Amino acid sequence: MEKTDSSVDLLLVGAVALHAHGISDRATRGIDAEIDGPLVPVLDFLKTHQVPADLTQNFSGWSVVSMPPGYRDRATDLINQPHLRMRVLAPIDFVIAKLRRGTDLDLDDALLMARHNRLSADMIQASARAALAASPQDTGLFLFQKTVDIFCKSLSVPTP
Repeated sequence: MEKTDSSVDLLLVGAVALHAHGISDRATRGIDAEIDGPLVPVLDFLKTHQVPADLTQNFSGWSVVSMPPGYRDRATDLINQPHLRMRVLAPIDFVIAKLRRGTDLDLDDALLMARHNRLSADMIQASARAALAASPQDTGLFLFQKTVDIFCKSLSVPTP
C-alpha cells in the first residue's frame, strides 16, 4: 500500500473481532469492517495480499435492523496511531450485529461472545430494543426480535 497522507479508521465487525476479544474458537479468513477513509486503496491492498474483505462506510446499513446508536463510540481501540486506527465492536454490539444477520454461524459467534463476556439476556434485549428503535419500520424487525428472543433463551442452556 502506497504511503499517503490519508487516514484510515477500520472498525472490525466480523469474526476477526472474536480473536480481538480473546476468543480463538473460530477460524476466519476474511475481514468484515466499517471504514472511514479511502476504501479503494485498502481493498486493493487486501486483494493483493489475498485477504478476502467486505468493507463498508456504513455497517449499520448492512441490515434492515440498524446497529444500536453509539456503537462506534463503544468500540475499543486495537491500534491508534497517526493515519491508522483499528477498532473492534464492543461485545454487546458484536452480538447484536450477529443477531441482525442470524445465520447459524452468526448465532454461534454471538453465543461465544455473549458467554465469554457474561452478557445477560436483559443486556442483549435492551440493546436489541435500542437497535429496533433506531431502525426504519419494516416487517423484518419482527424476525429480528424473534431471533433475539430465541437467542436469549439459549444463553441459559449449559455449554456441553
